[in-house]
Amino acid sequence: MEFSQSLSNWRRLILPVLLGSAAGYAYYYFIGCVSGTCPITSNPWISTGYGALMGYLVSSSFRRKPDVSVNSQEEQIKKL
Repeated sequence: MEFSQSLSNWRRLILPVLLGSAAGYAYYYFIGCVSGTCPITSNPWISTGYGALMGYLVSSSFRRKPDVSVNSQEEQIKKL
């Protein structure tokens, strides 16, 4: 059970990073800057890394936070 849950968590992390990398490279390939004055799009490594970072940031913004109920908060306050 733990292994399948761990694998699922990795998929949720790796898939958006790979998609972001592909999008970053596609942006370099189709729209990129030929003159070299554009810092992100003039180098395929930088645009791919930037796309991977954006994929990670977007995917991490949709993660669910643990549900903390009001009762558990009240119990923790009573323990203090």
